[in-house]
Amino acid sequence: MKIKFLLSVSVFLAFSFNALAESSGPEMGALKLTGGGQVSFKSDVQPIIHDYCLNCHIPGGKGYVKSGLDMSTYESLMKGTKYGAVVKPGDSETSTFTKLLTGTNRGLKMPAGLNASGTLDRQYILTLRKWVQQGAKNN
Repeated sequence: MKIKFLLSVSVFLAFSFNALAESSGPEMGALKLTGGGQVSFKSDVQPIIHDYCLNCHIPGGKGYVKSGLDMSTYESLMKGTKYGAVVKPGDSETSTFTKLLTGTNRGLKMPAGLNASGTLDRQYILTLRKWVQQGAKNN
């Protein structure tokens, strides 16, 4: 009886870990923070930008009209705004991109009007900060 139970639990855990390994999206990028892995623009950063930034920061969007920041591609994000670059590769402390996520850039906090606290979930902010700190690579 105990052997059947242990075998059942083992099979369940194997399937659970396999499902986690196959998952994707912003949540999985945040899980890389606990390890020493490289944050990928394509698989970790771009899904967060897609879900939380592109509703304003594409040509014609409210954020684009105000700042000129187009976040629809890596190249346009790295180009920055009409005021200059927003991402400083290797420097997440002074990059406007990451400062806007925490509201430490002249009181502005992005994404605007997201939720009651007015900011992204902590794991997303950490993922974006780590990407910038790692050099903001197009990987």
